[in-house]
Amino acid sequence: MTHNDKVRYKKMILITLIIIFIIKLVIFSTVTAYQNINSSRGVWGQQEEEKVEEEPKYIKWVDFSLTLEVMEKTSKLDIESHINNEEVRLNWIELIAYLACKYGNNFASFKAQDLNDLVEKLRSGTTIEELAEGRKYFSYYLESYTAILGEFIGTYQIETINEEGERVWEERYGLKAFLPIARGYGFSHYDDFGNSRSYGYRRVHLGNDLMGSIGTPIIAVESGIVEAAGWNQYGGWRIGIRSFDGKRYYYYAHLKKDNPFIRDMYEGRVVVAGEVIGYLGMTGYSREENVNNINVPHLHFGMQLIFDESQKEGTNQIWIDVYPIINFLKRNRTEVHRPEGSNDYMRKFNFMEANIHD
Repeated sequence: MTHNDKVRYKKMILITLIIIFIIKLVIFSTVTAYQNINSSRGVWGQQEEEKVEEEPKYIKWVDFSLTLEVMEKTSKLDIESHINNEEVRLNWIELIAYLACKYGNNFASFKAQDLNDLVEKLRSGTTIEELAEGRKYFSYYLESYTAILGEFIGTYQIETINEEGERVWEERYGLKAFLPIARGYGFSHYDDFGNSRSYGYRRVHLGNDLMGSIGTPIIAVESGIVEAAGWNQYGGWRIGIRSFDGKRYYYYAHLKKDNPFIRDMYEGRVVVAGEVIGYLGMTGYSREENVNNINVPHLHFGMQLIFDESQKEGTNQIWIDVYPIINFLKRNRTEVHRPEGSNDYMRKFNFMEANIHD
């Protein structure tokens, strides 16, 4: 072997060793990276699993299909059983939840005899829990209808006039939610929930429009805390009130130009069920405040259900069809008057309930 051949041979060996070293280095780096990735995925996957497990479960959809007939019959049973101090005090929401299970929440199938049979069993000593055992969705319906109607019936105090013509407080048990239109003021409405709307963008109507005269006093359906009071491009002058339990958000929109609210209205204010909160108008559909771009004077009234705070302003909001609720509340309207020297209307008889706090 010549000297040149020996040199070339040594170079080939050296190059081969370098290549082998590089290959080993690449393999080692790849294996190490793969192990690190798997390790990271394992930790991430565990975190994701834990996150899913820890995520709170809450109701994300409610189909409110309750009829006026069922509300009237069940509320009457509830109220009379308490007023008459019956041995078994009936709870109208429990009755409704049980019937919802029986009919698959389709109250078009309601039969009065089914309600009578249920009440008879309860009065005989069987509990609602025993009757609901095995009914898969009872707890869901109970929570849903409690969120909607939970504070509509209960104990309250209201001012009355006694035989001597004096104002006195009287404690009662009964319906303590009020129609949003004051007594003595006419209005009309139909079931327009879900109808299309096109201003701004294509969407559906998430409330019930109550047609009336400009200036009609608007009433707080339930006691709660004002969360919104001001101008909104779509609703015009509007008020948003959250119930004390946090489950219901009441939305009153298109209030009167120049004079939408009572004088002492602000965000954070506590309002009392049956209190005058503002006046009917036709403002809205404008970025500019105090503009009437709606042709017909009316109150847009809506109710949003909130089972988790993320639903309040999120994409998974729950708005229900309040048309049957409006019809149900027609029996309980606030009588109002305007005191001398005042520009605002106020309720004629004061009202108190235990959950009102400042």
